[in-house]
Amino acid sequence: METATPTVAVRHPRRRANGALEGEVLAALQRAEGPLTPREVQAQLSGELTYSTVVTILSRLHGKEVLTRTPRGRAYAYAPVTDEAGLAARRMCRILDALPDREVVLARFVAELPLPDALLLRALLTDGTLPAPR
Repeated sequence: METATPTVAVRHPRRRANGALEGEVLAALQRAEGPLTPREVQAQLSGELTYSTVVTILSRLHGKEVLTRTPRGRAYAYAPVTDEAGLAARRMCRILDALPDREVVLARFVAELPLPDALLLRALLTDGTLPAPR
């Protein structure tokens, strides 16, 4: 009689969802008091990412115009172009820019807002405290 070979479960490290690494790196930069080099970002993330991975993520975020970079020694130091709310607003504008009928999209967006958000938007648009449109 043949005995079955026991199955061994192999655990692989969990893969992060698309954009999760970028989010972690961006959050580290937003918590920082100023621009950080890739090595400093890596240290902020408890060294769980390799240096080359951090450099790749920073380069991608810079290419997406989410980060600025300035030379610091032999590396660049990176900083967010704006805070989290500003980045969300930039994403919303890019989505609108990519669509052919802004009016329909904006109308649908406003129609689907919960009432408190719709009232807040109305107040922001009518009280004159918003900066001039771009």
